[in-house]
Amino acid sequence: MGNLIVLALLAAVFYYIFKSYAKFETYSKQALKNFSTSHESIKNSDLGLFVALAAKVAKADGKVDALEAQLIGMMFDDISNVFPEPEKTKQIFKDIFNEEKNRTDNIEEIAHKLAKSIQRRKDVQQHFMAFLIQLAFVDGEVSKGEEAILQTIAQSLNFDPDIYHALFDQFEKMIQNIQPQANIEDAYKLLGVSADDDMKTIKKAYKKLIRQYHPDIIASQGKSEEYMKEATAKTQEINQAYEMIEEARK
Repeated sequence: MGNLIVLALLAAVFYYIFKSYAKFETYSKQALKNFSTSHESIKNSDLGLFVALAAKVAKADGKVDALEAQLIGMMFDDISNVFPEPEKTKQIFKDIFNEEKNRTDNIEEIAHKLAKSIQRRKDVQQHFMAFLIQLAFVDGEVSKGEEAILQTIAQSLNFDPDIYHALFDQFEKMIQNIQPQANIEDAYKLLGVSADDDMKTIKKAYKKLIRQYHPDIIASQGKSEEYMKEATAKTQEINQAYEMIEEARK
């Protein structure tokens, strides 16, 4: 069930966070065309600071799940594409994530820096906080350690407590509403594979479907909000089907 929650919630996470990127001129290719692509400059950018905080939340319960890491990698792909040198930038984001995931001594410092940078952009602040709250729910519940880090970040960002609790409650309900795939036959059918296929073939089909329906990709194609919500639901179904097949083959 843990991996299922990882996939389903992170799919929804990207709908909220990357939809916001498409709207904010701050994160457009045009705005960043003269950006100096170095470890130091990216580390101190809005997105670099955000990645550092995401790393701390992701590791707060002791480990970063393999499937969680896979979708975080998709996040790196998408956010690095707004920078002048995407591949170099993606590697720097990975380095920042790995550097920061085991540190808890600088959470307030990083959050204060981010707060100062985006203090007049409340919409950006809310999308960032929404991502971090959802990330804490990937294993089905928020541990005391995760909750403590979230609250530290929220306070350091001067984030509205009422909005924080509303977001928290919203994502908690999301978990409760996730329904499992009916049976293994339906799972194979949804992925367009058969019980005779090996896991390599099934994984390839799964990844192709995820890329097709992944909400951040849909958002970049200028689709309506309603369409993106449907894509998010479809992504969750695909994730559930893959999880069921994977569990059945252990």
